[in-house]
Amino acid sequence: MKLSTKGRYAVTAVMAVALGDSSRPVTLAQISEEQGISISYLEQIFARLRQHNLVKGTRGPGGGYCLYREAESIRISDIVTAVEDQERVQRPVGNGQANKRNEQINAMWNDLSGSIRECLSRITIAQLLRRNLEGLGETEELPHAKKTATGSSWIPTR
Repeated sequence: MKLSTKGRYAVTAVMAVALGDSSRPVTLAQISEEQGISISYLEQIFARLRQHNLVKGTRGPGGGYCLYREAESIRISDIVTAVEDQERVQRPVGNGQANKRNEQINAMWNDLSGSIRECLSRITIAQLLRRNLEGLGETEELPHAKKTATGSSWIPTR
């Protein structure tokens, strides 16, 4: 498993949705402005997230995205797997040249990828957000949260 920029952006976007006000969906424009990710890139990411039943979209005025499942059941590995190009991730090293050294390196990368996948499969969006909010002195339950007035941080709804 590889954690590319697309994977990091996808996790960031899902966290933004999880932290959104539970009474209304979060728009791609909001995420784009707050996280500095282009809307067209977010559209690609959210298409994959929808296909994997991680988010659901609502069209029209007041539309946007919310989590398809509870934050407790969405693992970080689910998000990364949904947006990564698996063929590219599985590509062996060595420009296709088969030799003992390349086979050993590929085996090590496969082992490392498995370890990364295993680690990311143990962390849910809810755990990640809770851990970080607690670090900020916030203890409110998720996913009921709203954006602060500054637009750059998130705090739980009181």
